[in-house]
Amino acid sequence: MNLNTVTEVKRPAAAEEITQWREGYAWLAGGTWLFSTPQLGTDTLIDLESLHWPALAASAGGLDIAATCTIAELDRFVAPAAWTAAPLFRLCCQSLLMSFKIWNAATVGGNICMSLPAGAMISVMTALEAVYTLWPREAQPRDVAAMDFVTGNHQNVLRPGELLRNIHLPASALAKRFAFRRSSLTHLGRSAVLMIGTQGAESGDLLLTITAATVRPMQIRFDRLPTAADLRHAIEAQISDADYFDDVHGSAAYKRHLTYYYAEQIRAELAPGALA
Repeated sequence: MNLNTVTEVKRPAAAEEITQWREGYAWLAGGTWLFSTPQLGTDTLIDLESLHWPALAASAGGLDIAATCTIAELDRFVAPAAWTAAPLFRLCCQSLLMSFKIWNAATVGGNICMSLPAGAMISVMTALEAVYTLWPREAQPRDVAAMDFVTGNHQNVLRPGELLRNIHLPASALAKRFAFRRSSLTHLGRSAVLMIGTQGAESGDLLLTITAATVRPMQIRFDRLPTAADLRHAIEAQISDADYFDDVHGSAAYKRHLTYYYAEQIRAELAPGALA
């Protein structure tokens, strides 16, 4: 879509060049949402591509992902063998409703910052205990846990002009076992529910992450694998009926049912002896 209100495109060599922020400015990464709908309040685009951030950097401490990393780049990432949870990248990349053109342009950071319930990059980053580095315009960088970033449907903690710079995934989370469940009302359609369970190789714990079914990510942590009854009680205690997201991709009641159904499947899959 042509944005006929845009009169200027800035291409800074460093984010620090944008010292002031005003109404009408918008960061441009992949632009797959920005160019999909009229932006009547936007007159200036600030192109992040000119910053040339390295897309992916693996180290002993984990994986750093630039906000400008594309979905296609993350999907192609070859992880160290010890990172047993790395297949979640491809599973979640392929849980997004997009054409091949969008696949090669859409960014990880853009999906996170859109903060939609079905944002699959939100799902995987939350499940793998990511920490986001945010760059305000006139303050020091700050770190926010992925779990705390999204606050509601299309809502997050970003301040005006603040930029998501980096996503850090700790090696300890990448080395966990995982179980993945997803449902959509249509083939390759938008997720009605996307749930991930992770478990330390030796600890026998369970971290259950619930997304798409709820207006924001929900997470329940157990020090050891719960019983089926304890798991159900924990979900009931933490997620109210009002937290389930009701839209054309599934009613709240439908998503609530799938949440309990998949939670028990995940618990059973990660139970001792399940892989025997």
